[in-house]
Amino acid sequence: MKKILISVCIALMAVIASVSGLNVAQPMLAMEFNVSQNTVLWIINIYTLTLAALLLPLGAIGDRLGRKKMLLLGLVIFGAASAMSGVATSAAMMLISRLLTGIGAALIMPVTLAVITSTFPKEERSKAIGVWTGVAGGGGMLGMYLSAVLVDVASWRWLFLLPVVLAVVSLIMTIRFVPNSVEKAKHRFDVIGSLLSIVATVALIYGLHEAPGLGWTTPVVIISLIIGIAGIIGFIIWELRYKGPLLDVRLFRKRSLSGGSITLLTVFGVQAGIFIVLFPFFQGVLGWSGLRSTLGMMPMALLMMVSSSLAPKLALKIGSRYTMAFGIILGAVGALLMGQLVSVDGGYLSVLPGMIVMGLGMGFSMTPSTEAITSSLSSDQQGVASALNDITRELGTALGVALLGPLVTAGYSTTVGHKLHGLPQEVIAAVKEGLAHAQAVAPSTGTHAEMIIRVARESFVSGWQQAMWMGAGIMVVLFIYILISGPQKNSEVNDGSTVI
Repeated sequence: MKKILISVCIALMAVIASVSGLNVAQPMLAMEFNVSQNTVLWIINIYTLTLAALLLPLGAIGDRLGRKKMLLLGLVIFGAASAMSGVATSAAMMLISRLLTGIGAALIMPVTLAVITSTFPKEERSKAIGVWTGVAGGGGMLGMYLSAVLVDVASWRWLFLLPVVLAVVSLIMTIRFVPNSVEKAKHRFDVIGSLLSIVATVALIYGLHEAPGLGWTTPVVIISLIIGIAGIIGFIIWELRYKGPLLDVRLFRKRSLSGGSITLLTVFGVQAGIFIVLFPFFQGVLGWSGLRSTLGMMPMALLMMVSSSLAPKLALKIGSRYTMAFGIILGAVGALLMGQLVSVDGGYLSVLPGMIVMGLGMGFSMTPSTEAITSSLSSDQQGVASALNDITRELGTALGVALLGPLVTAGYSTTVGHKLHGLPQEVIAAVKEGLAHAQAVAPSTGTHAEMIIRVARESFVSGWQQAMWMGAGIMVVLFIYILISGPQKNSEVNDGSTVI
């Protein structure tokens, strides 16, 4: 069983690392291909969009055709496309390769969890899910750190060596150790439901991704969000009427499914909101390099992985609901600590306590939430359950960036506007654009340079505090909800899948 778990976790690590890896190489991509920042963002985000859009239908197909077959196919496509990205000679080639990588990742990710829930015995399943959750939660930061190291010592092209190696290793181990579990389908595949889920996911995540940069009132953002919401409504209506739905939405009446989904959505949203302020704080306020900034986040990632593995033991003693609630309240305390203690002069130590508590809270809340989701669907829908778990994470991340990110920006701009007087309007306007702009324009202001940089850093911290207080408030509301409406007891995944 350990070899099965290692096989799927290596595959999962490859997928998760590829989500965040390219973020550290944005300037290099722009120069290499002579393209705009918008094109660079598309190179990065097309992977995430493709992955999120295809998770649900490919997870369902994996249940029908065999999970081992889907995992092997996904690893081959993922590994080949990653290698293609590493040797790309143009932006177009890079976009195509990243699109293919996203397709491979969508084949892999839901199957990794479905293999665990369909093959592990009940007494070992919770521990295995805890390990999977730890890799899913902390793998992104570990991948980003390794990517930063590769960029610093070599070039951005070496970023793709890690996912290729992981894919090859997982491919070999999957062939040898992973059994093939397959379910007998009672109804035809839900094509319309799949198409509606793809449209809804792409439109909603795209709109949320673009809203912070373009503005919520921009036509493309409004249209995307309307299409996304309409797609969700259409999906729900169709699934309620179709005999063999892709996802039976009536199951959300179960406390385990609704509570687990809402918890993951919220926790990943707050986590994403924290990540988008931590890097600017490390780099813009503390003056750290990208590599050192990524290393600074390691305590949070490592503690998240540790608490994820400990969560099943705690759940056995106090139950899933209270384990989730414990992790959530830790997350709220962590956000409060970061909002209360952070300061320009306090440096890294002013955010470390909050990061530690937050990392622990994330792990304790994510593992029982993931198990609550997978246990709510029958054995023949574990690919769908896993995909739903993954989509919830993606939507939560997009929501967190879209909602908490603007709070930081608004808090920064307001504070800067009150503290800068007597300077030329063009200087004030440039400084209000953001911390990086302030540091760029400051040297041209002569004797005012030091004051501008100081004010910009303090204003960023002010915006940070507003976002953290909001994040803590959201977590407290979630804590109350889980205590009232969370899973009543530890649910168990239905058995009955055919293992070949």
